[in-house]
Amino acid sequence: MSAANVQKTCESTREKLKPAIDRIEKFLNENALPELDQNQTEESTAFYKGFLSDLRHLLVFSEVSYEKLGVVLRRANFDVEFAEKALYNTYHQSVNGFFYPKNECYSEDGRYAYTGQDAIRFRDKPVRAVRDVILEISKTYEELRDDLAYYESDYLTQRRMQNQRNHA
Repeated sequence: MSAANVQKTCESTREKLKPAIDRIEKFLNENALPELDQNQTEESTAFYKGFLSDLRHLLVFSEVSYEKLGVVLRRANFDVEFAEKALYNTYHQSVNGFFYPKNECYSEDGRYAYTGQDAIRFRDKPVRAVRDVILEISKTYEELRDDLAYYESDYLTQRRMQNQRNHA
């Protein structure tokens, strides 16, 4: 990928992350377990604890990516290798953190991805605020997944091949 393309990808990724970070942070600042867990059964408490834990992790991963991309873009000389590593980490931590949450309170159902319907399915029926925050940020993480698909596997393959050539 050319330096100009990598730089544009860093800029757009950073721009897309900011509103998602703000939305997650607002949700976490305004909602607590007792308010969300209205049923207070063992199952519902476990669901909301897991959900909040996953959302906190997503926030941290996304903030770290946002900051790293900022560092990449502020450097006097644009470092393509450093930038690509930041994009790779954004994909593998933030995007995967959204689509594969550890506690599996929600998941993406690919059958709905191209129908215009929400592709996110919750393990249990959540309160409206939980549903809203995930559906709002899902669009951002879907775009990032598409934008950064190269960093899913092609980037590492290219790096390995480059290393093999350098050591041959």
